[in-house]
Amino acid sequence: MRIIPAIDIIEGKCVRLSKGDYDTKKIYNENPLEVAKSFEAHGIQYLHLVDLDGAKSSRIMNYKVLEQIASKTNLKIDFGGGLKSNTDLKIAFENGASQITGGSIAIKQPEVFKSWIQQYGSDKIILGADAMNEKVAISGWLEESNEEVIPFIQNYQKEGIQYVICTDISKDGMLEGPSFELYQRILEQTKDVKLIASGGISTFDELPKLAE
Repeated sequence: MRIIPAIDIIEGKCVRLSKGDYDTKKIYNENPLEVAKSFEAHGIQYLHLVDLDGAKSSRIMNYKVLEQIASKTNLKIDFGGGLKSNTDLKIAFENGASQITGGSIAIKQPEVFKSWIQQYGSDKIILGADAMNEKVAISGWLEESNEEVIPFIQNYQKEGIQYVICTDISKDGMLEGPSFELYQRILEQTKDVKLIASGGISTFDELPKLAE
C-alpha cells in the first residue's frame, strides 16, 4: 500500500473543498512548495497535485506550481486537472509530472485519451474515475456524466489502463471516512486494477481497512 497526499490548487494556493463545491473553498496554505516539502520531510515519496482552475476551464492552468515542486523536491508527482489536449499533456510532462490523471477527457474525447495510453504507456497515464452516486463526474466535478463508474473502469482496462484513481465525491473533504464499500466492489469487479482510493480519509485507523 502506498500513501499519496494530495494538494488541490486554485490561483496558485493550496485549498480544500467540501464535496467538490468550489463555493466552499478554504485556503489552508498559500505556498504549495512549502506543503510539498513538508510531506517529503516526513518520508512521503509521491504526490497527487490537482489543478482545480484547469479542471473547470478548457486548459491546464497551474503548471508553474507543478514545475516548482518538481524542480525543488524529489517527489514523484501525478498531475491532474485541465488536461484537455495533447498540448496540455506535453506541458504537464515537460514541467515535471511523473504521471498524469485524465478524467473529463476520458469521457468527452475517448479516442484522444486512448492515444495517450498508447503513446506514453499505462504506467504514465492514470484514469480518473471520480463518482457522485456512482456516476462519473467531470469538469471539476461540475458535471455528472451518464457513465457508471465500474463499467467505465472496465472499458478502459480493455485499452490497457492499470492505474485508476477514484474519489467518492460525497466523501471528499468531509473527513468522515472513505467509501470502503465502493472501493471493494471496484476491486471485485475489475481485474488487476491498481486502485488509488481517494477522499474522506480522516484517521490512521482507516488505512489498514483500505489495505485489506
